[in-house]
Amino acid sequence: MVLIPLVRDYIDRMLHDIPGMKVLVLDPQTVGMVSVVYSQSDLLRKEVFLVETMDNASSSRESMAHLKAVYFLRPSADNVQKLRRHLAMPRFAEYHLFFSNILKIPQIQILADSDEQEVVQQVQEFYADFCAIDPYHFTLNIQNNHMYMLPTVVDPPGMQSFCDRAVDGIASVFLALKRRPVIRYQRTSDVAKRIAQETARLMYEQESGLFDFRRTENSSLLLVIDRRDDPVTPLLNQWTYQAMVHELIGIENNKVDLRGFANVPKDQQEVVLSSVQDDFFRANMFENFGDLGMNIKRMVDDFQHLSKSSLNLQSIGDMAKFVSNYPEYRKTHGNVTKHVALVSEMSRIVEERKLMLVSQTEQELACTSGQAAAFEAVTSLLNSESVSDIDRLRLVMLYALRYEKESSVQLMQLFNKLASCSAKYKSGLVQFLLKQAGVDKRTGDLYGNRDLLNIARNMARGLKGVENVYTQHQPLLFQTMEGIVKGRLRDVDYPLVGNQFQQGRPQDVVIFIVGGTTYEEARSVALYNAANPGVRFFLGGSVVLNSKRFLEDLGEAQRISKSSTII
Repeated sequence: MVLIPLVRDYIDRMLHDIPGMKVLVLDPQTVGMVSVVYSQSDLLRKEVFLVETMDNASSSRESMAHLKAVYFLRPSADNVQKLRRHLAMPRFAEYHLFFSNILKIPQIQILADSDEQEVVQQVQEFYADFCAIDPYHFTLNIQNNHMYMLPTVVDPPGMQSFCDRAVDGIASVFLALKRRPVIRYQRTSDVAKRIAQETARLMYEQESGLFDFRRTENSSLLLVIDRRDDPVTPLLNQWTYQAMVHELIGIENNKVDLRGFANVPKDQQEVVLSSVQDDFFRANMFENFGDLGMNIKRMVDDFQHLSKSSLNLQSIGDMAKFVSNYPEYRKTHGNVTKHVALVSEMSRIVEERKLMLVSQTEQELACTSGQAAAFEAVTSLLNSESVSDIDRLRLVMLYALRYEKESSVQLMQLFNKLASCSAKYKSGLVQFLLKQAGVDKRTGDLYGNRDLLNIARNMARGLKGVENVYTQHQPLLFQTMEGIVKGRLRDVDYPLVGNQFQQGRPQDVVIFIVGGTTYEEARSVALYNAANPGVRFFLGGSVVLNSKRFLEDLGEAQRISKSSTII
């Protein structure tokens, strides 16, 4: 069983056992958790006729005694206090309270004391404290994501809440999977170590009974790593469907906002990209842009054929058949329009920003060595007026990450060039990236030039050539998965927490990236799982990054470092 069915099952159980008309009350976080796995029509089928947020429910005084209230909330102190006020003046006939994670005993006591009118029918924990955006990919949508770049030694304000949210999310995933893992972390990351140790404390000490599942033959593994070990992946342009939409337009909880774009039909200004609800997207989410274009053309041709046949209604039987198939026809029409609108918009952006040219240089910086040629290519693109400021910045960052130790003079020339031709460039941002994620800070073999096996693999790949120059990059995560499966993940680089030890190859592995995942990495995980049926990898992180979000987090961390003595 994978993540989406797990969360759907929780919501099914929540709603199925309560007969009659219902209102579903959510907080800002659980809205996202529910929306990625459950559609509006799914809720209607469960007799949910109203969905409210906690704040709206708090401000409304209107009595709705004909409805039963189903609350699904994170067990935060703020939510418990709001719920206390709701129970003091109940608007609904019954209250069924479900929490996405572990409730503390004092919180249960507060709720019991508040239920003076005895309207609460049940209080349960359903462990879905994460956004299951894909079957093997989850996110926690942590707002202050830049926190991971600040040192944990001095404990900056907000660091504890950041770590607490990560621990809560990870614990919830393992409770849903009914596993207690062996825990490892990236040695060079203080924040990864802290999250790993706090997770171990929760699972093995504070709530050991809750995690005491039947022992399986193969153990499960949690590996906590730091985004800064692979800063290259979130800086690259993407050329597969899901990753490309997020990079060029943006995806939030599987929704794409197209309101800011000119030639988009009104009914397609906010669209859903879900591998559960959309067959075409599920089949094409990992396809490259060229193949995607051909598949969309085929879909349009099929729809045109369907439209023509619907015009040829010659009998009552034809009309009856058309009417019975009309909902499916409308759905297909909406789907075709949605994908055509997305691909048209992305094609326009690619052309406007000359991304094919930019991306070719990016891929060469990420995948092949050759400092002189790289310097020339980056300089040429910096001088081009058609290249945008963000693309210039990313190119210099990718060059700096690759050649920081071997071309200080050229690096300084690129820094100066970038400052002169990009008005929005924040001085020192590239240097700050190197301080955060330079070669001295990284654990993994990011460019495949430290480990003999990786050097040989890269040489073989170079001799064989690449199938597609725009998708030749492979995230560092792939090497990490290979290392886990083949038992080559070194204890000195990824130590175990406490007295745990790994017995054989793990069956279920959750890799949590502090600082955020990318859709390119999620694709690697899905393809690896499909090719290796003996092990299941799950990928999770604090957010889902694109280059814009990664640079925003970097800029915010730089701003804090300048205005304080934290860094």
